[in-house]
Amino acid sequence: MPKIELTTIINAPIETCFDLARSIDVHIESTKQTGEQAVAGRTSGLIELGETVTWRAKHFGMWQTLTSEITDFDKPNFFADELVKGAFKSFRHEHYFLARNGQTLMKDVFIFESPYGILGRLFNRMVLTKYMTSLLIKRNGVIKAAAEGVNG
Repeated sequence: MPKIELTTIINAPIETCFDLARSIDVHIESTKQTGEQAVAGRTSGLIELGETVTWRAKHFGMWQTLTSEITDFDKPNFFADELVKGAFKSFRHEHYFLARNGQTLMKDVFIFESPYGILGRLFNRMVLTKYMTSLLIKRNGVIKAAAEGVNG
């Protein structure tokens, strides 16, 4: 299964970064290019342990729906969301936060699997890993800008 790991240094308190990373509203802002909207479950505010959100967005020219659930939660250090239903065969997105020297180190670990066996694995290698990395970098940039704007 492909694994994407990203680290972002943010000049803001850990609590601010943690809350922005689980904000439905910030997520929508970070995915404007896909027209992403929360259409069921938690549709605004801060998602919590055990809650789900269903997203509708346009990826690769097609409207897709995906539901994920917050399955692990340790405020303000860690949370994880996992696929309930959608185009992936599976995914787990782990969000780690570490306060150090007045900054927050935010780390994403995104592990995913596509359906369709070898065709899915080829798609992962040739297209999807790069695409998902780009989406996560954009998302982290929006979180960083929001956190540093609030605390800057």
